[in-house]
Amino acid sequence: MKTRMLGRAGQVVSAIGLGCMGMSEFYGPHDDTESLATLEYAFERGITFYDTADTYGLGHNEELLARFLARHREHVVIATKFGIVRQKGQYARRIDTSAAYVAQACEGSLRRLGIETIDLYYAHRLNPATPVEDTIGALSELVRAGKIRAIGLSEVSAATLRRAHAVHPITAVQSEYSLWTRDPEDGVLATCRELGVSFVPYSPLGRGFLTGTIRSVESLAEDDFRRTLQPRLQGENLAQNLKLVDAVQAMAAEKGYTAGQLALAWVLAQGDHIIPIPGTRRRKYIDENVGAIDVTLSAADLARLDRIAPRNAAAGERYTPEGMKGLNV
Repeated sequence: MKTRMLGRAGQVVSAIGLGCMGMSEFYGPHDDTESLATLEYAFERGITFYDTADTYGLGHNEELLARFLARHREHVVIATKFGIVRQKGQYARRIDTSAAYVAQACEGSLRRLGIETIDLYYAHRLNPATPVEDTIGALSELVRAGKIRAIGLSEVSAATLRRAHAVHPITAVQSEYSLWTRDPEDGVLATCRELGVSFVPYSPLGRGFLTGTIRSVESLAEDDFRRTLQPRLQGENLAQNLKLVDAVQAMAAEKGYTAGQLALAWVLAQGDHIIPIPGTRRRKYIDENVGAIDVTLSAADLARLDRIAPRNAAAGERYTPEGMKGLNV
């Protein structure tokens, strides 16, 4: 397994990580037995960077990871997040990044994960009513107390990253980034590189769409959030976006890769400071994702993919208005 440095914090992780959200919520029924087997298999294949959040399954995801961490804590880097506050069974959320909530949320995550220190602790979203300096100040207190090793931010602007970094070094920024979501190219990727901050793309496979396996929302589970809360999979947006993924599939077939491997290789090729965390809850996709690490793309290949999926090529917003809360603050 190839590795990359996580910011300047001295932690070395696998070149890709594993996003664990779907093991608890949002993508249809979950199976803890299969999820644990997937975590173990990912570890066997060399993945050492695991991503969760307190809001995924309202604590279930962290508790699930605790069962895995009990066996492998010393060999993996665990990242979790705070700030999105939801009620059971609801997608609606509020964002709390106040200093008091930072401390409270951290204690809850430590308890559920069954660990003494969180390797990377992200503000999942930021509340504009709370100055980022206050949030980072509270997080830096947790670093001094030994409860977290490094601080991360999610879905922030370049300007906010600079403000935060001036208070305490930021180790990583996590935001959606893929061939159909290229928003971080508006200054965030460059700022991360300048400041020595890792960039951690979530949904690097476009929530599974870029693998070419989703042709309609009817193929998804009844309780899969993509059915109703993913504008890019609705109506005319879907028809337009299928043209994009068909072109990716055609290029992948020419080169002997899967569409998912090509899309993931493109993300990896955008910089050595980039560590994508494709999510899966099934073992069969681990091998495919790991295989993307060895895909070499030439300058001509990258240029062709830029023509296939230029910035703003995807039709539709990333989220419904509720999901857009806290983006690019």
